[in-house]
Amino acid sequence: MKPPFAKLLIANRGEIAVRVLRTCRDLGIKTVAVYSEVDRNSLHVRYADQAFALGGKTPAESYLRGDRIIEIALQCGAEAVHPGFGFLAENPGFAAAVATAGMAFVGPPPKAMAVMGDKIQSRQEMVAAGVPVIPGMTEPCPDPAAAAGFAEQIGYPVMLKASAGGGGKGIRVVRSAGKLEAAFRTASAEAEGAFGDGRMYVEKFLERPRHIEVQVLGDHRGRVIHLGERECSIQRRHQKLIEETPSPVIDAATRAAMGATAVAAAEAVGYYSAGTVEFLWSEGEYYFLEMNTRIQVEHAITEEVYGVDIVEWMIRIAAGQELSLDQAVQPRGHSVEVRINAEDPELGFLPAVGKLRNLRMPSGPGVRIDSALYRRMEVTPYYDSMLAKIIVHGSSRDQAIRRMQRALAELNVGGVKTSASIALEILGTEEFQSGVYDTGFLERWMAGGRPQREPYAREAAIIAALHRHHLARRRSIRRAGGGGLSPWVAQGRRTGWGGGGR
Repeated sequence: MKPPFAKLLIANRGEIAVRVLRTCRDLGIKTVAVYSEVDRNSLHVRYADQAFALGGKTPAESYLRGDRIIEIALQCGAEAVHPGFGFLAENPGFAAAVATAGMAFVGPPPKAMAVMGDKIQSRQEMVAAGVPVIPGMTEPCPDPAAAAGFAEQIGYPVMLKASAGGGGKGIRVVRSAGKLEAAFRTASAEAEGAFGDGRMYVEKFLERPRHIEVQVLGDHRGRVIHLGERECSIQRRHQKLIEETPSPVIDAATRAAMGATAVAAAEAVGYYSAGTVEFLWSEGEYYFLEMNTRIQVEHAITEEVYGVDIVEWMIRIAAGQELSLDQAVQPRGHSVEVRINAEDPELGFLPAVGKLRNLRMPSGPGVRIDSALYRRMEVTPYYDSMLAKIIVHGSSRDQAIRRMQRALAELNVGGVKTSASIALEILGTEEFQSGVYDTGFLERWMAGGRPQREPYAREAAIIAALHRHHLARRRSIRRAGGGGLSPWVAQGRRTGWGGGGR
């Protein structure tokens, strides 16, 4: 079968660039990578059929240079551009420029992207479409005084949110009137610096909600379906760490209702391609939060449960193909994803940098790794801290959790601290095991609920026993004139299991 495109450029880096490259290879599409100076030796550069330098180190000097990326795409004869996530993925100007240059943008129409990228405008559209939204403003808030007046009307606590915000920036929770003005000015300044747009609005803050999102797919003919929900409530500072699907609190009837609402939201703005409609769920009710007009980091768990390659469908839809999936598609089993971030959980999740001196990735039944890691890779401060994703699939939630615990115990990323250790602890908590958790669980647990114990006590005991055995073996071999410890045991001895290493 003829591939949807002959050649496609991936305007991104890291694991998402590798992820898109792999689907392109499955489809018989030639690939083009772009890279910054610090990514010269990256896997996405090695795996692509062609690779071109963008120059610079920072995002502004490299992956945010839309004009340069389009120039490269035209020079090498690319027919399409996939933006991945982050960088230019939700930039309607870039999407329009790609189309103007005569190439297909692998994503939604610029107009839908612009509407859903503005949180105030998207709220207006959702209200008009009958989609439930959290009580709050539908117009920008001009100043702290106006915000204070509205907050008094709906009652504290409230959330101040940047209209153009994302990634947890420009967001503040305010619990009393005396703290509103300072929070407004700080959040507005943060949003202005991050997005060039300091407009704010006020909405009601829901106590202990769950963050649940619905995956949608639509084609150019107006057909939209959903692929169920993802539970994304294990997060800190609005950044997700662990996701799972199906959600342990969503039954079939609620899933159908939320899915229909997500489809209505997408249809209201003429959406096609892959997208995610995010909701807050509280006490049996759900409210529209925002729509991410791109592929999500956590798309892989939906792929595992629904048996659908979402990236492939993004590419096929961009080529004008009709969506052949129907709403009868049903979830199979359970999937969990853990993000492996270069962060130190013991220091408030501060970003970590360094060189990967050892690398051992898990495998086995039901384990999938989406990663761009390689030994001796330099982890720099220039980009997002996410290094890889571990995705597991099981016939039940219990099996999926056990498989993730096994996978994290096998993992070793030596030379850089990672979030793997804290994820392993979270999976063992009563709250996660029972499925009774919310968006504030991780921060509450880190602040006071986390047991003060030596992490990985069982694993440490196993490794200590192995050391004793092999030390005795080494002495015996040396007396006989032989070698020393096996490389595997030596590696375990240096770095331990499941995370930061040394």
